[in-house]
Amino acid sequence: MKTLSHTQHSSISSSSASSLFHHNPALQLQKQICKIYRTDPALTRTIITASLSYSVSNKPSPAAVTKAQPRRAAANSTPLTPINYLERAAVVYGDCPAILYNDTVRTWAETYRRCLKLASSIASLGIKRGDVVSVVAPNIPAMSELHFSVPMAGAILNTINLRLDANAIANLLQHSGSKLIFADCQSESLVHEAVSLLPPHLHRPTLVLVGDDASCESCSVDCCIDYENMVEGGDEDFKWLRPLSEWDPITLNYTSGTTSSPKGVVHCHRGAFLMSVDSLLDWSVPKQPVYLWTLPMFHANGWSYTWGMAAVGGVNVCLRRVDAPSVFEAIDKYGVTHMCGAPVVLSMLTNHPRTKPLKSAVHIMTAGAPPPAAVLGRAEALGFIVSHGYGLTETGGLVVSCAWKKEWDQLSGRWNIS
Repeated sequence: MKTLSHTQHSSISSSSASSLFHHNPALQLQKQICKIYRTDPALTRTIITASLSYSVSNKPSPAAVTKAQPRRAAANSTPLTPINYLERAAVVYGDCPAILYNDTVRTWAETYRRCLKLASSIASLGIKRGDVVSVVAPNIPAMSELHFSVPMAGAILNTINLRLDANAIANLLQHSGSKLIFADCQSESLVHEAVSLLPPHLHRPTLVLVGDDASCESCSVDCCIDYENMVEGGDEDFKWLRPLSEWDPITLNYTSGTTSSPKGVVHCHRGAFLMSVDSLLDWSVPKQPVYLWTLPMFHANGWSYTWGMAAVGGVNVCLRRVDAPSVFEAIDKYGVTHMCGAPVVLSMLTNHPRTKPLKSAVHIMTAGAPPPAAVLGRAEALGFIVSHGYGLTETGGLVVSCAWKKEWDQLSGRWNIS
């Protein structure tokens, strides 16, 4: 295709512009128009007007439109998935901390490698695209890694409330058709009992035991697969399975059953991606926050912050047991900036006999019923900045929030502290 020199295009008239477009489809004119605009904006507008006139009077047939549309490929139409956050974090924040837990410190690059290897091992167990993989675990590093590794193997992640009894867990395993279960060592007997309650004709899912040095010294790993062995034995060069469509399922969550039997809720890669971004933006989360996991990751995938922390290169401070002394210790030790929790967590912290305020402000997102004014007042006095939202398992996280307005800061008696 010939390009127009300055002397050539400067002599083009309005009438010849239509002829020019007739012999050159609009897509082929883009480079010429850009060059023309640098020297003759008026002529550029003439060409664009002529092109619009031509396109209206020469409307192609539907078949021609279909044929002219570019084919979708990885280069121009990548399905949205939160797994891309991890892939990017390994490059952008590669040497920055991703996981802090007891004496364990892992960077984002190391976390990405571990997730690749674990996804490889999951696939080697026969788990295929669309299979369900369940997890029964508290907020430990493995729970964070599995939010990436399971989808990277093409499977659907099913996080189960570890506070349920064996019968309830058995019902969820049966309903979901789970093929593989990752169980924390402290929930080993509970999961074994749940599996034993499955109908005899059902295939028993494979059990992987997740342990750590701090609390799982008596785990009977002989009867199941060891989590760390799976990680170490995996392939670091594994080509993880990207979703064929961004509408492919990524998680299967169950409601708590407060109004009826638990209901299964399937979320897609696109939804998880967008919910993660929305949650970060609405809460004004900066780059590289230090996030304390006081909210269970099994609760709506930790309101999508399991993936969101990778998007901003944050630090995941994992906490096996959530109580006031452990929370305050972690805040002081790691310089926590953000955390989430139900109003009961806020009440627990404000009722703790801590007299000195926090070294620096900590943003805490609470959801559900609004906390009492007295609790909000005590939380602010300690140094917490409280935000309030609301969501459901069905929505994949918080979809409503109270947007604070600056003029409210000047209101007198905004806390009615008794």
